Amino acid sequence: MKILGICGSPRDKSNTELALRVALDEVKKESIETDVVLLGGKKIEQCTHCNLCADGSCPVDDDAKEILQKMTEADGIIIATPTYFADVSGLIKTLMDRTVALRRGGMLLKNKIGGAIAIGASRNGGQEHACMTIIRFMLLHEMIIVSDEKTAHFGGIGVGSSKNKEAVLTDETGLQTIRNIGAKVAKLVKYGIKN
Repeated sequence: MKILGICGSPRDKSNTELALRVALDEVKKESIETDVVLLGGKKIEQCTHCNLCADGSCPVDDDAKEILQKMTEADGIIIATPTYFADVSGLIKTLMDRTVALRRGGMLLKNKIGGAIAIGASRNGGQEHACMTIIRFMLLHEMIIVSDEKTAHFGGIGVGSSKNKEAVLTDETGLQTIRNIGAKVAKLVKYGIKN
C-alpha cells in the first residue's frame, strides 16, 4: 500500500508542503508507505491536446511522465495546493491537464482514494474552492474522494503566509482538518470503503 502526496507550491519548504507532510504523518500511523512529489522545480509542459495519448501514454518527455507513473502505482493520492486567486496553483492545474493520458489509457486512477488540501493567506482565502477544483479533477478520474467529516470541510484547509514559512503549523484549526484528511485517506486505503 502506498499513498502519494503531491505538493503544488513552487516554493521550497512552503506552508503547503508542511501541511501535506502533516497529512502524510497520519498515513504513516497506519503503517502505509508514503511518497512525496514536489512540483516546484519540476519541468511539466502544458497539455497541447495533441491527442497522441489516445493509447494512454503522453508523448511529451518531461518530469510529468514519472509523476503520472507514481500516480498510477499509488493506492491513494493527496493533492495539496497553495490558493492563488481562490483556486489551485498553475503547477497543479498543468499536472491535472496532463493526466488525460491516464484517463484515456483505461481510467488508471479509477477507485484510488483521494483527498484535497488547500492553504491560503486567510481563513476564507478561497481554499474550499481550490479543494473543489481538486475534487472535480478526482471525480473525472472516478476516484473515491474523502472529506473531513469531523468539520464538514471539502478537504484539509489551512492558513499560511508567504512571510512565515511555518505559519500553517500554528493554525490548529486548519491542522486538525489536514490530519483528518490524511487519516481518512489512510483508513480507506487500508480497510476499504465500508469502514
